[in-house]
Amino acid sequence: CASLLKRDSTRPLERNVMTQQPTNSGRELAHRAGDGIDVSLYWNERTNRITVRVYDARADEAFELDVEGDRALDAFHHPFAYAATVRAGEGEVALS
Repeated sequence: CASLLKRDSTRPLERNVMTQQPTNSGRELAHRAGDGIDVSLYWNERTNRITVRVYDARADEAFELDVEGDRALDAFHHPFAYAATVRAGEGEVALS
């Protein structure tokens, strides 16, 4: 499941600043940034939930993907392709 988030433009730009509280407060396992896009991989030890969070500074949009453990690195390295695959019918994505 993915959700579209907006950055709070009244606050200084910081990595992963969003107006909506992320649904996963887990441990950041990996992070990469380039060309205005930040991608983070999170794991919640309590729920064993894995998520990939993406923030595109150029579009001022963000989304979060729930991923299976065996697909976590694929989703982290290719989050837009993974989200498109999920939307195409391999899973459910809720963009709002």
